[in-house]
Amino acid sequence: MTPSSTPLSPGEARILICDTLSPAALEAFTARGFEPLVRTGMNEDELCTCVGEVHALIVRSATRITRRVLEAAGELRVVGRAGVGVDNVDCDAATERGVVVMNTPTGNTTTTGELAIALLCSLARHIPRADRLVGEGHWSKKGLLGSELTGKRLGVVGLGRIGGVVARRGRGLCMEVVAHDPYLSSTGVASPVEGVALIELDELLETSDFISLHVPLLDSTRNLLSRERIARIKPGARVINAARGGLIDEQALAEALETGQIAGAALDVLAEEPPGAEHPLMGRDDVILTPHLGASSSEAQHNVAVGIAAQICDFFSDGVAHNAVNAPALSADTLEHLAPYVLLAQRTGSFLAQRLEEAPRKIEVTLCGELARQGGGYLPLAVLVGVLRHIDRGVNFVNAPLVAREKGVRLLEGAEESAAFFNGMIKVRATSRGGEESHVVAGTVFGRTPKLVRVDDLHLDLEPAGTMLITVHRDRPGVVGRIGTILGEAGVNIRRVELGSAPLGVDALASGFFSLDERPSTEALERIGELESLEEVRLVEL
Repeated sequence: MTPSSTPLSPGEARILICDTLSPAALEAFTARGFEPLVRTGMNEDELCTCVGEVHALIVRSATRITRRVLEAAGELRVVGRAGVGVDNVDCDAATERGVVVMNTPTGNTTTTGELAIALLCSLARHIPRADRLVGEGHWSKKGLLGSELTGKRLGVVGLGRIGGVVARRGRGLCMEVVAHDPYLSSTGVASPVEGVALIELDELLETSDFISLHVPLLDSTRNLLSRERIARIKPGARVINAARGGLIDEQALAEALETGQIAGAALDVLAEEPPGAEHPLMGRDDVILTPHLGASSSEAQHNVAVGIAAQICDFFSDGVAHNAVNAPALSADTLEHLAPYVLLAQRTGSFLAQRLEEAPRKIEVTLCGELARQGGGYLPLAVLVGVLRHIDRGVNFVNAPLVAREKGVRLLEGAEESAAFFNGMIKVRATSRGGEESHVVAGTVFGRTPKLVRVDDLHLDLEPAGTMLITVHRDRPGVVGRIGTILGEAGVNIRRVELGSAPLGVDALASGFFSLDERPSTEALERIGELESLEEVRLVEL
């Protein structure tokens, strides 16, 4: 069942607020004639029981909108997240049912950026430790010799919205600010922040006195500060992370602090939250830990609450989905028809972004058959969103074109009248920065299930969903079996395998696409990569 597309007046729309919001949200709803119901603290069973006739759900981070909840919500049209991350919403399940998911990507930008600056200042002058010592009755400066910020080099990793705030504030503190952004540094595009030079990551690590991280947690950024990269950091530098846990190898960071190579660290986020008592960074005088305070300011909570209220009201009054993370601003009727193709387009973009060795420079989208007449503009935009979310999780259907321009990514659109499949087909080619690497993917929808039918020169029947292991190997007997054995020993179930046909001949190359029930361990991937016949191993998350 898909939601009804009949317009709703403020008196008809049933809105359920599931998490605590600023009172300003209710005021914003009431001012426009809407009367939402507030019921917080529900578990999945309770939510499933009461969601059947609801048209809109509003959450922060506590309530999880699962596939089961979405299936129980027969009239649901929109889920609003008062904040940036939508990890607590099953966006794929929502898209399949034509339910719009929207967030408020800018409401906590300033607050999070200012927290990073507060951590930087506190780290430079040992403020938390000094306060603790005074509270314990010690009035002494011993061991509290700090460092001036004026003239020091601040390295900002990730120059998006929040990184930009930090860079500008750093300049205001008379610091020399440099930045690294993988989608900016090598493109020749001018820095979006005046006076901030774009440099490569290794140079930033080797020359910065303070390093502040502002990138999303993706496969490409997990353990961005690995043991090897931490070893490259300028001796005596200090590290700040107010972005995402998992960006730093925390054990390696603790060891670098122990040896004195790194003078201090301030972290608002950790790989596991809350941390256990035995965490290697707990209880250290040279470490500041805060409990994920990034968006915890009265201004930020007010902004996201008022923002999501205004967006929900606009959605019901005008039919426009501002800041939709899973669908363009379409009418409910059009969205209902195109929803599975929007999902296909996003996953195709995501697949290609992870398939390329380098950041993409050009994305060419060709709509074939009936889709060329119905999906022009919308589906290419969905492909772009899928690509760009591997740069910035805050990318949505509203800001994707702007982000693409900032990152130097070109989107080209084309159409073909004929299609190999009755309902139409999406074909996408992605080309790397240097132009040396290019991949083509084509897909269609069977029923309402997206399928990839072509990857480069291989013809497949592949559902782009979940965790996928892609291999390129010499076409010899037993290779696929050995890969399966390693995954089995690691406790990873193979849900489906698609093998790309290889040309005839000795040592011809073939491709394997293994759909997995869970992400393999690093050790298992390394074992697969060490197999004699393997040329390439890549993990893709869709």
